[in-house]
Amino acid sequence: MKLYDSGVYLVNGRDIVEEGRMSQPVSKEEAKKNTIAYHILESHNTSGNMEKLQIKFDKLTSHDITFVGIIQTARASGLEKFPVPYVLTNCHNSLCAVGGTINEDDHMFGLTCAKKYGGVYVPPHQAVIHQYAREMLAESGKMILGSDSHTRYGALGTMAMGEGGGELVKQLLSQTYDINMPGVVAVYLKGEPRPGVGPQDVALAIIGKVFANGYVKNKVMEFVGPGVAGLSADFRIGIDVMTTETTCLSSIWQTDDKIEEFYEIHGRKEAYRKLQPGDTAYYDGCVEVDLSEIKPMIAMPFHPSNTYTIDELNENLEDILADVEKKALVSLDGKVEFSLRDKIVDGKLYVEQGIIAGCAGGGFENICAAADILRGSSIGSDAFTLSVYPASTPIYMELAKNGVLADLLKTGAVVKTAFCGPCFGAGDTPANNAFSIRHTTRNFPNREGSKIQNGQISSVALMDARSIAATAANKGFLTSAETYTGDYTNQKYFFDKTIYENRIFDSKGVADPSVEIHFGPNIKDWPAMPELAENLVLKVVSEIHDPVTTTDELIPSGETSSYRSNPLGLAEFTLSRKDPAYVGRAKEIQKAQKAIQEGSCPVEAVPELKEVMETVNSRFPEIGKGNLGVGSTIFAVKPGDGSAREQAASCQKVLGGWANIANEYATKRYRSNLINWGMLPFVIPEGELPFQNGDYLLFPEIRKAVAEKAASITGYVVKPEGLKEFQVTLGELTDDEREIILQGCLINYNRSRR
Repeated sequence: MKLYDSGVYLVNGRDIVEEGRMSQPVSKEEAKKNTIAYHILESHNTSGNMEKLQIKFDKLTSHDITFVGIIQTARASGLEKFPVPYVLTNCHNSLCAVGGTINEDDHMFGLTCAKKYGGVYVPPHQAVIHQYAREMLAESGKMILGSDSHTRYGALGTMAMGEGGGELVKQLLSQTYDINMPGVVAVYLKGEPRPGVGPQDVALAIIGKVFANGYVKNKVMEFVGPGVAGLSADFRIGIDVMTTETTCLSSIWQTDDKIEEFYEIHGRKEAYRKLQPGDTAYYDGCVEVDLSEIKPMIAMPFHPSNTYTIDELNENLEDILADVEKKALVSLDGKVEFSLRDKIVDGKLYVEQGIIAGCAGGGFENICAAADILRGSSIGSDAFTLSVYPASTPIYMELAKNGVLADLLKTGAVVKTAFCGPCFGAGDTPANNAFSIRHTTRNFPNREGSKIQNGQISSVALMDARSIAATAANKGFLTSAETYTGDYTNQKYFFDKTIYENRIFDSKGVADPSVEIHFGPNIKDWPAMPELAENLVLKVVSEIHDPVTTTDELIPSGETSSYRSNPLGLAEFTLSRKDPAYVGRAKEIQKAQKAIQEGSCPVEAVPELKEVMETVNSRFPEIGKGNLGVGSTIFAVKPGDGSAREQAASCQKVLGGWANIANEYATKRYRSNLINWGMLPFVIPEGELPFQNGDYLLFPEIRKAVAEKAASITGYVVKPEGLKEFQVTLGELTDDEREIILQGCLINYNRSRR
């Protein structure tokens, strides 16, 4: 695999020419317009300026741990009808296993909102969000916005993006998605995959190459080249969904007769268009991938970019496992004992669990290939278990019809309904210190459901379904699928949408205002949020120095997801696995802001503020007289990798958070979430940290600085001996984003516009 150091031209869809080496120079500006991405963005841009995009999407998707908050926010902002098709799937809290009625109450909320506002409701166990979108929503040349980070349908010619709920709220209110024109990076595929190599192997190889260096961060990955034609639709989809783990903005692929066949199989041939770059297209970079060189891969704990070939791991078990254990000391803060080398048995690595599931692993071809490898074998009667989750009921039905389901069950595997649980820690949580191999999307700490605060730790490695099956056939000893020498049956897929016709509610875009929304007792409105004060005094209540902080660490997944329809209830879990003292600290300083809002003295609510305000007033005597906001902030080196969940920001806000301070933000979507919840996305240079956890910070005239677009903002660390000055920046903000911050959150902003 090769990363180009400069931009490249792609000529006739096949030939890569590095910038500066064109025999007949072509204008870079004109050639940029010949990418597939440019044409799709141009057709959806409403600003008239291709450098400053204002995008309106064709369709929206959410699942049951995001749609309640989104619709509640939109309702508070004046929602009357869904202006575009909006699909509400129920694939995360499907088990209804936590908190009594709250999960099913959320589902009934979704059904009644689909009726009232004119949407589509997909009941639990019918399909995971992204598979339903592939089967029923995607269209070549269109754009879909989803409130799940793995909203990726580029293989089908649909440019899709996963964002926090605030961005979907804007679309529901007929507002726009505002971004600068992103860079476009070619992913040039050549050659053909060797037997035993699946889409997860290719995806992990790419992630391992581009994540750490940020090569595609916030850019569009455009898959081109002669190697695309040799990949089935399912194979392309399996690679595409994992592009999220590179931190790219979106993805798009050239399309051909195999994608046309995919649409035809699903009864939607009219949704197909041939997409390909122009004769000479310019890309801001290029990832050149020889598919024939990719071997079965494994991403070790605790990140999808921690990649090795399975052969490399097996040949260097002691050294690699020792390195993973060393890295775990950072990821887990040394809170629990973590070991992997004790899983070496007679020179081989023994794993306790295999999972093939969700939007990445639960595709038809993956499961059929796994069944081919397992056919006639047994997973054994020891600790190792294997669970398979087809991504939709139509896939499940076809597996039942063609005999694959029976083949899997004979081996001792368990086949379950469409459910995203294994991806985020709801269901199939391994035993303490167990090691799971999964064809799913992520392997962050505790993502599999263990609770570090209770002394538990298990871990996940990401692999392709084929090598998971080979490992299962070897009774749990890690095995590459290349060792399988049998045939693959390459079963043909037949899509039967009968179950969808029988079970899914589709309003066909017709709203019924007479429908009463179902509110369970857990579903709460957002609390009132104040506008940005003229001056801010913030207490640092958490300090995180990990190289990257994931959204799972900011607000844990798993059973906590059940409380996402209750903003204050969910907030109690904020940073619970990373910094359990955070919530108490944040709530203590929040008492001061509540006192201000009630017209009483903040110093009486938080006595330690007395000395702080004395120091502040010695330099700024006017601060504190009706012009002060008091709250909390956190510092993290690079927060926001992973999920699109807006609750990573909103939970901080409802606990009195006014800002994050970071060296950089891992993803655009997390920064956008902060902004939409009225929080300041401060950036401070790496290596310059003038404060520490527990310190108070002063930002005088912060409202003026935001309104007047100050390039740099002066803050002060408040110490008994005086004020210590430092500088932060906010990065580029649109005028609307500035106004959202000034108003205090997106809800306030939309109310003011009404």
